[in-house]
Amino acid sequence: MTRLLLDTTFLIDAERGDEILDPTIADDDDVAIAAITVAELLAGVGFSAGRRQAARRAYVEDVVDSLPVIPYDIGTAVEHAALLAAERKTGRPRGAHDLIIAATARASGRSIVSADISAFADLPGVAVHEGGR
Repeated sequence: MTRLLLDTTFLIDAERGDEILDPTIADDDDVAIAAITVAELLAGVGFSAGRRQAARRAYVEDVVDSLPVIPYDIGTAVEHAALLAAERKTGRPRGAHDLIIAATARASGRSIVSADISAFADLPGVAVHEGGR
């Protein structure tokens, strides 16, 4: 069993219908998402209109109902601070939400599954697996 944290890019690819879930996630894997991922997905709902918006909202509701959502708590805050310091030392800026996802992964002992592994590459203590695209 692998403890996985699904990144927003992976979930967006899954929403689009890419055949990515079976080869990436085993039946016995422990899968979750970060609370910030819910915000990113809901922003996508807000950017949509009409039937597309309704379909996206239903998808987000299904994801949230199906997977545990890991909150931004004190443990995540500690890991976030460490990653912010590491980012500053290396001089390689990262997306604010990506750092929160990485901090959530570190705090919960999970590996990130992302369609954009470059967002997490070389972050100390962060394991990332490519999924999608």
